[in-house]
Amino acid sequence: MIQVQALTKTFHDSKRGAVHAVDHISFEVRSGEIFGLLGPNGAGKTTTLRMLATVMSPSEGTAILNGHDILKEPEAVRSSIGFLSADMGLYLRLSAREVLKFFGELNGMRGAPLGERIEEIFSLLNMSGFGDTKIDSLSTGMRQRVAVARALVHDPPILILDEPASGLDVPTAHVIEEFILKARDSGKAVLFSTHVMEEAEYLCDRIAVIHEGTVKIVGTMEDLRAATGKQRLREIFLALLGIENAARRVHES
Repeated sequence: MIQVQALTKTFHDSKRGAVHAVDHISFEVRSGEIFGLLGPNGAGKTTTLRMLATVMSPSEGTAILNGHDILKEPEAVRSSIGFLSADMGLYLRLSAREVLKFFGELNGMRGAPLGERIEEIFSLLNMSGFGDTKIDSLSTGMRQRVAVARALVHDPPILILDEPASGLDVPTAHVIEEFILKARDSGKAVLFSTHVMEEAEYLCDRIAVIHEGTVKIVGTMEDLRAATGKQRLREIFLALLGIENAARRVHES
């Protein structure tokens, strides 16, 4: 469903010169799969997702989403995805229902089918209690649910989610996690970024660890354990980044 092919994004810094935020990364995400991009802050996760969502153009490489090339068919790509960015970008004067209605209509939905879809999403994300409340009166967790619902309203086959549970309390994060699992079980391809080890270990069918713009490894938890000899994802992550060995050398010295 998603094929990433040597995707690269280079920025030019007046002091450092060319900076490769994303450096020729390749991976694929299948239908009915949750695929996690795991990495520290600044690893290139958000830049990768923004390129896949056609918000940002790559410097090199490309990606195919639902059969559409991000460079040649950006509009078709956008109609195939639901994209949740780190910046929710919600209209504060609208209610949750009005936000979903607006974005549903942008995606060609109208009338009763759109209304039914909104009610379905309200039920799925436990939003019925605040569906007609203006965004500027909602808590952070409620706003995040609206942002997720906006990405889902047109029922796309692909979901691209940038740290969907970041900063949320445990009950709200649980709602988001259960939604992601249901999306996977319905056959959607779900690609999401996180730096929370427990979240990735619980949700992901496969994981790509990304650091300094490059992919260190791609695989299931079993693959990652076999490659590193570690069991917990936190230990696997540190080993792949070389942090564990560096910390041991400092301690021994």
